[in-house]
Amino acid sequence: MITLYVLGSGSRGNCCAVESEGMALLIDAGFSAREIDRRAERAGLDLRQVAGIVLTHEHGDHACGAPLLARRLQVPVLTAPGTWKRMGGGAREEAEHRPIGLCATVELGPFTVEACPTSHDAAEPLAIVVRGSEGASVGVAYDLGRPTTAVRYLFRNLTAIVLEANHDEVQLRTSDYPPVVQRRIAGSGGHLSNRAAAELLVQLHHPGLRAVVLAHLSQLCNTAAEARAAVAPALRRAGFRGALHVADQDTPLAPILVVQRAGVQLGLAL
Repeated sequence: MITLYVLGSGSRGNCCAVESEGMALLIDAGFSAREIDRRAERAGLDLRQVAGIVLTHEHGDHACGAPLLARRLQVPVLTAPGTWKRMGGGAREEAEHRPIGLCATVELGPFTVEACPTSHDAAEPLAIVVRGSEGASVGVAYDLGRPTTAVRYLFRNLTAIVLEANHDEVQLRTSDYPPVVQRRIAGSGGHLSNRAAAELLVQLHHPGLRAVVLAHLSQLCNTAAEARAAVAPALRRAGFRGALHVADQDTPLAPILVVQRAGVQLGLAL
């Protein structure tokens, strides 16, 4: 069993964690170390259990707290080599780096961490999958741009998925963002819309999917109600019987138990 903690997600910061067998991994650290401390305490996550910090990419809303936390907790940072290089000398001096990516899998305590490239305007962005020793698995994909074949393959047969549902397409087109920013957000190096997130989740659905968390919602071009309204009916039509959550920027979600359903025959369809 894995416990998933979503400490906050949005354009001002992203951080979640998985815990199993008395150990934990942070996935992104896009708040200050002090703020992550505060949110973890509120959610009931003991940061002394953290064995590593996994980063999807180097943008501040995903990585700003990682160097200080890694140094203080004396744990490695797991991320792509390009991300580590882009983070600069300070980060590299303060923490151990363990590379992950398409051909690099890391085992840490009860966890196996896998990754694949995503389409986003960062140095070497990744989608992340963490698997526990008892079979439960969690995938995290923020700032996805477009769902590539690699992401679809990596995210097959997961027990829980944290996926961005960044914007409502109409709200984006009618927003005060300049056209160049609108094109960047909606483009292949930007973010998934609610509609695109729903389509991807339907493709990834299988009988063992127990939990979905919609994350990285835009403050200006989305709402929790809009994201849920776009995704919930599509998942229901696909046969989803798990729990659908929407992450909040300012408040951690209650811990989510991720338990692989016994007796489920997993398929390999993409």
